[in-house]
Amino acid sequence: KTLEAIPDLYEEINLASLDEILPEFVVNSRLVGIPLFHWLAVFVGMPLFYYFTLLLNRFLSPLVGWLRRRLYRNPDLPNPEFLPKPVCLLLLALVIHWTISGVSLPLAARQIWSGIGTVIAIASGVWLFILLNSWTEQYTHVLARRYDITGITAILRLARRIADLLAIFAGVLGTLYYFGVNPTALLAGLGVGGIAVALAAQKTLENVIGGISLILDQVVRVGDSLKVGGIEGTVEDMGLRSTRIRTSDRTMVSVPNGQVANMTLENMSSRDKFWFHPILTLRHGTTAPQMHTVLECIRSLLQENRHLDPDSVRVNFLRFGPSSLDVEVAAYVLTGDSKQFLAIQEQLLLRIVECIESTGIQIAAPAQTILIN
Repeated sequence: KTLEAIPDLYEEINLASLDEILPEFVVNSRLVGIPLFHWLAVFVGMPLFYYFTLLLNRFLSPLVGWLRRRLYRNPDLPNPEFLPKPVCLLLLALVIHWTISGVSLPLAARQIWSGIGTVIAIASGVWLFILLNSWTEQYTHVLARRYDITGITAILRLARRIADLLAIFAGVLGTLYYFGVNPTALLAGLGVGGIAVALAAQKTLENVIGGISLILDQVVRVGDSLKVGGIEGTVEDMGLRSTRIRTSDRTMVSVPNGQVANMTLENMSSRDKFWFHPILTLRHGTTAPQMHTVLECIRSLLQENRHLDPDSVRVNFLRFGPSSLDVEVAAYVLTGDSKQFLAIQEQLLLRIVECIESTGIQIAAPAQTILIN
């Protein structure tokens, strides 16, 4: 086994020497106790390589954009970024590791450059994850708008920020572990602090969870006419903490989502029909033939109206009131628009008044009792 391991060990130690690659004054010269080639590598080599990757990106992006436009047959598509900046940093980290694996360096220098390459790789990985997270949020937002899922933007933004913070935290932990720092005590402290923050922000968390449930359940959408508690108006914005409602007085009311989720909501925008339900009060002098005639007239009027649901039409002599004969009229108007309903209701009421007047019946006035001493 020892003889079999010799070739691999020989390849590992038989590396190119810096004396064979760099001039002697660069290798032997020192600045503040650090070899000159380290300074050149940090302040000249690394920036030059990074600038080279940017030039490569600028050169390849138009070519990739042209292929993309040909593939999707859309001449308006912009040129994509072929090599994003975190990918350029990742290439720089790979070059650093490849260089130290092929060049003979002192142990201290090898550890330093290995650490620099690892830190750059971790930072570029976290940066790349954040970019991918941003692209995912944008794509999901486009899909949500296509399927008319309003309010999802706030959830996507919150999820993206949480994922970004977790990625940064994981990068910091990875860096600490690489340099031999044990963050267990720090994590324990953060756990205790997290419990304290959660207890202090209990109401805020309640509102956030309530907002997420409202958005995902699609109970309320932006633009809906809503009645919650004693508040009635139009929903203008749905955030994670509160829902803003514009009232008929043009005032803005902000209701915490925790309260909205626990209240009884009346969404008037989701109504598919309006209930037309007037009570007609006719005078006591109305005869039976007149009552029969006016009932048939109103019934035929409603049955022939194309804006009403014919199966819901109901016209009945309801009761003998104290000062009138009451007739109940009921039907569903086939519209969800309140303005259109009011116009149809106005026409129906005028036609009903014509039916009543054509039979010679008068509408009863409320009875009044006057006491004279």
